[in-house]
Amino acid sequence: MNAEAQKRVAAARAVEFVRPGMRLGLGTGSTAKHFVELVGERVRAGLDIIAVPTSETTRADAERYGIPLTTLDETPELDLTVDGADEIDPNLSLIKGGGGALLREKIVACASARMIVISDPSKLVATLGRFPLPVEVTPFGFTATRLAIEKAITAIQRPGPLSLRRGKDGHPFVTDGGHWIIDAALARIDDPKAMAHALSGIPGVMEHGLFVGIAQMAIIGGPDGIKIIERP
Repeated sequence: MNAEAQKRVAAARAVEFVRPGMRLGLGTGSTAKHFVELVGERVRAGLDIIAVPTSETTRADAERYGIPLTTLDETPELDLTVDGADEIDPNLSLIKGGGGALLREKIVACASARMIVISDPSKLVATLGRFPLPVEVTPFGFTATRLAIEKAITAIQRPGPLSLRRGKDGHPFVTDGGHWIIDAALARIDDPKAMAHALSGIPGVMEHGLFVGIAQMAIIGGPDGIKIIERP
């Protein structure tokens, strides 16, 4: 079973938590894409739900699969969000944002009564940080914000290289919200809660990719089947 098959198995198990009448948050990324497709199959079979997408890419997928959509302005409280992650630690703290949708992903997840994260085993880590931490920033005052991020990290732990994410054209990658992303290569984050708090306090930082205390369950699709991890 390859990685895509493992992701799909995890997504299929997550669909079992979807009930008629639910208000769903639809995540972004390669694993969440499987979930969106499978929810679409159930909608076409008669499942009555409404959903909020976390990115324009997911919106397009959901529309293609016939999933009824709403917004957080129209439906500000959701029952369940299902999304992927770039890293998952034993406490279900996450790094997200590899696809650049971290701000909307976090807004939707925090508007939900429950968040389930789905992945293959490669995303499980003992300590967060091997995957560079995305930090979404406003382009205005970029250099000052970058310096403030570096100082905040240094006050907590050994810093690592900070790089502005760029697109294939070499220009800064622009999020759906019109922001840029700084990727912080930290190698390890020993105190995700402290790091999250420090980054959140910086003017110019719109959001960061640390999801701490948000996910309640992880569904991991592996070669030997499903593994479910619940937050302590």
